[in-house]
Amino acid sequence: MNATDPARGAQVRLFVGKGGAGRTTIAAATAVALAEQGQRVLLASVDQAHSLSEVLDCSVARGAETQVAAGLDAVEVDTLALLEERYRGLAMLLALGGAHAHGVQLTDLAPEELTGLPGVEELLGLGEIVRLASQGRWDVIVVDCPPTADALRALTVPESVTGYVERVWPQHRRVTAATGSDARLAFVVAMVDRFLDATAAVSTLLTDRSRTSVRVVTSADHVGFAETRRVLSAAALAGLRVDAVVVNKLLPQLDSDGTPSGVADWYRTRRTAQQTALAEFRSGSGGVTVLSTDELPVEPIGWDALGAVARTVYPAAVDVSEVCRSDRAPVLVALESGSGDRESVYTMRMHLPLVDSGTLTLGRVEDDLLVGADGRRRRVRLASVLRRCVVRDAILDGTELVVRFVPDPAVWPQ
Repeated sequence: MNATDPARGAQVRLFVGKGGAGRTTIAAATAVALAEQGQRVLLASVDQAHSLSEVLDCSVARGAETQVAAGLDAVEVDTLALLEERYRGLAMLLALGGAHAHGVQLTDLAPEELTGLPGVEELLGLGEIVRLASQGRWDVIVVDCPPTADALRALTVPESVTGYVERVWPQHRRVTAATGSDARLAFVVAMVDRFLDATAAVSTLLTDRSRTSVRVVTSADHVGFAETRRVLSAAALAGLRVDAVVVNKLLPQLDSDGTPSGVADWYRTRRTAQQTALAEFRSGSGGVTVLSTDELPVEPIGWDALGAVARTVYPAAVDVSEVCRSDRAPVLVALESGSGDRESVYTMRMHLPLVDSGTLTLGRVEDDLLVGADGRRRRVRLASVLRRCVVRDAILDGTELVVRFVPDPAVWPQ
């Protein structure tokens, strides 16, 4: 990979996976491998149960980059400290305007009270990744995300928050409020717009498929693979690019070394179950790249051990930074038949590999299509031509949701 383009910032690799699957270890091993290849790498943890210090076998500071070795820095992002810093600055500015009209002072609240609000810490953590990625100091930022459920919420909340704010308090109404006589309201509008700008920057980074990708770490069992399928479905629904799945902690081939038969039988049975589950997952993975590594006899801690792990996960033929370069647009719109008149049929294709067809739902709200799958939902802004159409039908064609639209006679030009 070439050096970072300062105008675009660092490449970002987000590692997600259920607790105990070895997500932090694989993320750290990937960072070590990239550094050994001469890349400038930052390993960042946004998981509040930080464990980079233990995996790297060195002290990693919270909120400040620590040099681990030549080419590798690490940081544990402290979202609570970020919240306190930014909240107190806002509270001080609002206090300059005097008492709140409703008798409640914003300064009466402690910043810790806001940590329970859904998405607050996740947005702050990802916002810090955006800031670090824009500095031009690193070629690649490897991000150790929280366990699966929290990670998916973190990766999908920016788009959701922006959409909700725009629907509840759209920009034209904020402009009207900001130009009125209430100085405090104008200040609130300015802060909301600043917040939306920061949220949009996070969303832009996450959905930049040429720059950002997700790497899923899973265990070699049916439960782990079932969760991974849901992760892949949710990522596709959110427009995120998954470049690989890493199957961790496979039992290696058993040598004939006189191991007691009872232990050997258990081992072979367990390994056979893993290999069977892995084969089933590969055959139904929707084309995603699947890597794997064996369980180690001792916990891999420190530079040398992590480098050894990386060499098993990423053999010589695999690019550590970008496992899978092939990609396709998450949503494609095309004219299926006709010549653009009132008799035409348009299609919108949305890539949804591994989605459970029984959970698929569709709805239309104004200029958005609501697509739900596997317990998650996304609002997809329709292309301009489709906003003047109505849905004719929809089918799940393999890995693609195909929605057909026909012009709405009430709004389509004669």
